[in-house]
Amino acid sequence: VPFKESNGPTDSYAAISQVDRLQSEPESIRKWREEQKERLEQLDANSRKQEAEWKEKAIKELQEWYARQDEKLQKTKASNRAAEEAFVNDAEDIFPGTEWERVAQLCDFNPKSSKQAKDVSRMRSVLISLKQAPLVR
Repeated sequence: VPFKESNGPTDSYAAISQVDRLQSEPESIRKWREEQKERLEQLDANSRKQEAEWKEKAIKELQEWYARQDEKLQKTKASNRAAEEAFVNDAEDIFPGTEWERVAQLCDFNPKSSKQAKDVSRMRSVLISLKQAPLVR
């Protein structure tokens, strides 16, 4: 008779003996298996509940972020329009000798209030030095 590999019992008597072995397992082990199964089901339920709460919270925070971004964009648009209108109105009042006042209005010389990512300190120092000692033609 050739040797045959299988995953389970090959004859029906071996299957019955395996069932008998499972039934004859001690009461404490059976009780522990049931408690362990209940604990795992409870943990799974808790994790699913927590995941749903996190998803709801994330959706709410994302909606709030989009609302804040939209509000910020609208404020920026309004301030840019107002600044453009003021610039156009000021461009009509050009008098000789007021060049540096116009340059100073366009430049932000306060480094703390500047929100630019670029370093403009060199440009600022050049403009200030030119204002103090203008080039002679």
